[in-house]
Amino acid sequence: MMRFAPAVAFVLGLVTAVPARAEVDIQEVTSPSGITAWLVEDHTIPFTALEIRFRGGTSLDAPGKRGAIYLMTGLLEEGAGDLDARGFATAREELAASFGYDSSDDDVSISAKFLTENRDEAVALLRSSLVEPRFDQDAVDRVRGQVLSGLASDEKDPDDIAGKTFAAQIFGEHPYGTPGKGTLASVEALTRDDIVAAHAAVFARDRVYVGAVGDITPEELGAIVDELLADLPETGADMPPPAELQVEGGTTVVPFETPQSVALFGQPGMARDDPDFFAAMIATHILGGTGESRLMREVRVKRGLTYGVYAYLGPKDLASILVGRVASANDRIAEAIDVIGDEWALIAADGITAEELEAAKTYLTGAYPLRFKGNGRIAGILVGMQMEDLPIDYIATRNDKVDAVTLEDVNRVAADLFQPENLHFVVVGMPDGLDPDTN
Repeated sequence: MMRFAPAVAFVLGLVTAVPARAEVDIQEVTSPSGITAWLVEDHTIPFTALEIRFRGGTSLDAPGKRGAIYLMTGLLEEGAGDLDARGFATAREELAASFGYDSSDDDVSISAKFLTENRDEAVALLRSSLVEPRFDQDAVDRVRGQVLSGLASDEKDPDDIAGKTFAAQIFGEHPYGTPGKGTLASVEALTRDDIVAAHAAVFARDRVYVGAVGDITPEELGAIVDELLADLPETGADMPPPAELQVEGGTTVVPFETPQSVALFGQPGMARDDPDFFAAMIATHILGGTGESRLMREVRVKRGLTYGVYAYLGPKDLASILVGRVASANDRIAEAIDVIGDEWALIAADGITAEELEAAKTYLTGAYPLRFKGNGRIAGILVGMQMEDLPIDYIATRNDKVDAVTLEDVNRVAADLFQPENLHFVVVGMPDGLDPDTN
């Protein structure tokens, strides 16, 4: 959980007020011990944002230990080295620094923001949380309780139920098929030894990516990277294999007492490194990417079936899916599903128009610079680029790649990408006209 001290919050306000930019000067830095980092220097404000990610994430949970990495990540700020949880929080606050720890299916991420005058002390404190977390039993019990409370709440959340059901169906026995947070039973059974093992599985030099933005030189960043990471082991747990998607068209209904049904829908997608990815991105944007999309026009504007519907490409490290969501009254969700299916088939059969293509390009290229508002966001983008194996000049060339996509490209890709026969819906609610056993 990230906390902001008043001083750093003020600095963040200044940084995020800088005009959005889509051209940044990225330098590749290699630390003395050989760890690579990407850097954007900005000496206008005495402040640095640092992003560190370890590939693998909650997918590296050991068999029978689901939720261990999620719980471990939540404990990194609950005491390290000579400091217990209270002492660690006090030290961070006195330094006007902020640290954030998070996990996903594909990575464990650490975000840090600190003032130049406190850099050495802030880095030393951050290092202790990465290299020598305490995992005190009282902290384990406290954070476990928070996780269990969240899991209990999730069981009453239609969106969460839909997400878990959809993941189990499409990913099967792969780690993606079960929630990274674990279950009530699996988290309750975790021991401190399991958490220590989870830390060893994740924190290794062979899977780390670093991005930094702010008042720091390449030489200074190299030294900081080594201070933070050089003492970690070279390797961690083996990565899982790619997921084999198990997708069949149809509808699965999960009965749940609520006046409105939630539907999650999806099919196989496209990998981020596919040469046709930009064409697929444009096609998906036109189908379900904004308030002006085809799905919004047909499902909301023309028929008033929902307040919102969307679809997007969701490339992951070990699988690629195309997913969407819609919610509608129980007596109207079946119609919404029919309309979505019709639009899915229509774009596959007939493609898009030249006018739609130009509007999509204008939106996608115009919105791109807005992602670069703030040093922390830029640091995260630098890491994401490395993890996706994008070239260091990607930011400068990305919009050119979007503009280079032709109408023929999009329509050729749409014909293969959108698979109405494999489009599966998971509906959570009490929908009229849909059989709970339909699949």
